[in-house]
Amino acid sequence: MATLLSVNVGMPEDVSWQGRTVHTGAWKSPVHGPRTVRRLNIDGDGQGDLAGHGGDIRAVLVYQLESYRYWQKQLGRDDLAFGNFGENFTVDGLPDDDVCIGDRYRIGEAEFEVTQPRVTCYRVGMRLGEPAMASLLVAHHRPGFYLRVLTEGRVQAGDEITLTRKGPEELSVADTDALLYLPGRDPAKLRKALNIPALSPGWQQSFRELAAAQQPKQEPGWPSERAGTGQPREEPGWPGFKAMRVARIVPETSTVSSIYLDTTDNTPLPEARPGQYLSIRLAVGDAAPTVRSYSLSSTPTTGTYRISVKHEPHGQVSSYIHARLHPGDLVDIASPRGTFVLEEGTCPVVLISAGIGATPVLAMLHQLAAAREPRPVWWIHIAHDRAQHAFADEAHELLAQLPNAHEHIYYTAKADPQETAPHAPDPHEAAPHEPTPQQAAPDPDEPHITRGRPTASSLAAMGVPADADGYLCGPPAFMDAFGGYLREHGLRPERIHTEQFSALPAINPGVTPTTTVRPHQPPGPPGDGPLITFARSGITTPWSAAHASLLDLAEACDIPTRWSCRTGVCHTCVTHLVTGDITYTTQPLELPEAGTVLICCSDPTTEVVLDL
Repeated sequence: MATLLSVNVGMPEDVSWQGRTVHTGAWKSPVHGPRTVRRLNIDGDGQGDLAGHGGDIRAVLVYQLESYRYWQKQLGRDDLAFGNFGENFTVDGLPDDDVCIGDRYRIGEAEFEVTQPRVTCYRVGMRLGEPAMASLLVAHHRPGFYLRVLTEGRVQAGDEITLTRKGPEELSVADTDALLYLPGRDPAKLRKALNIPALSPGWQQSFRELAAAQQPKQEPGWPSERAGTGQPREEPGWPGFKAMRVARIVPETSTVSSIYLDTTDNTPLPEARPGQYLSIRLAVGDAAPTVRSYSLSSTPTTGTYRISVKHEPHGQVSSYIHARLHPGDLVDIASPRGTFVLEEGTCPVVLISAGIGATPVLAMLHQLAAAREPRPVWWIHIAHDRAQHAFADEAHELLAQLPNAHEHIYYTAKADPQETAPHAPDPHEAAPHEPTPQQAAPDPDEPHITRGRPTASSLAAMGVPADADGYLCGPPAFMDAFGGYLREHGLRPERIHTEQFSALPAINPGVTPTTTVRPHQPPGPPGDGPLITFARSGITTPWSAAHASLLDLAEACDIPTRWSCRTGVCHTCVTHLVTGDITYTTQPLELPEAGTVLICCSDPTTEVVLDL
């Protein structure tokens, strides 16, 4: 008979860690006497990061006496006390290789259901002073598990634990954990996992992706910052950079030019998926070569790629491209990459962009037009005015080739043609907002053009269906606002895909936010190792052995980073390796796919360019 040995609680507190503040409830201590277990947690207990812990799916964390004894021996520790692993219930019995997802247990007055293994979180290592602990829990098949509270009631140390129902499929906690994090997955077990209603939604989604032969986009249990921003995991068309020739440069507006790139040897180019981007490396000035990424703006032909670049007044690379790049010049180009791509299917398509954000969705429109796609397509674009509207005629002609296309253009400048005031900010720098009624007025000569900005109600007026796939590109504020409009209109979050040209939003669970700082060179004396380039952030700096990992260097530069376990388990930190070689300081439990790297546990062995 299993027994509840200790009830452990603790409220979230701010803990100093590596120069940052982490808000965490990982510090738990035993309590005496009965405690009431409620739907969300135990009285007197709380979780600091509700994105990955807590809630009705993860109300109570369980860890076993047998595992305490195991780690005492493995780690050479004699100071481990109940609650040190962050668990609420320390139990005698209920081993991870015996307890199954969906099992139900009665403890005292309450009844519980097993929902998932423990999340691979760095904070258990932080609590124990063992940085690799998240990886060790998985590798040694001793994660512990979460319970959902089915019936609230009082529990206390000494209560017997009674199995009231065995879960369907009888898939153990240890097997479920290994199925997600370890290689050599058993397809039969994967099918079992997807047939367990009690399994938490985050884990179900990860297993659905695995069943579709995809790696999970991020750690299950953490919120999706924005659909479609996960790092891609595909084999590159060619390793690193190769020289391509500028075939021609075509001005699209006074600030946007398209650059056509040919191979130097007439060999066919790999086919890029609509929405992907190229990384370009240029020697600008006397500093180290600079890397930037630009979306492909059309469907590539056999021997040509097209990118379109907006001249930013203070942009070093865009200024160089517009002022000094000429046909015949050679530039270094990395293979097409990116997961913001047009998906196959039969659902309606909504392509939404602002300013230069049109480039990736224009490539999608090219693909749809080339295929004479029968499904309905909405093209919604925001520009300052006609003069600043890049690709206006091109997009209009492509839409005319589709049997069921809807074009909606919004010009945000004042309608008065005699206006002489300076231009308002480019729409690629500002989010749409709810305008006053007089701001949005259709152009009588061109009914698809509206003077003003789109609103949430505009989508309904356009007839955009709720079952559409939405693709958005523009500045973060624009995508946040328009993504909200789409969700309000009924589109499911997983059907809303976004792309942004700058660094991806950070995922740093539990870390207290601080003032945003522009990426910069790391503090202290410069390193003497190979050059490391963070392409999205525009930082190139020499490697220093003072940094524990590429992730550590990125954090020293205040580059937005994405991580959870920091030990090579969860793959949240997976990043495109554009060029270069690395070595793993801690061997990942499962290697990422070719062309990507886990930056939380890797050091460079050569010059490296990361899509970060």
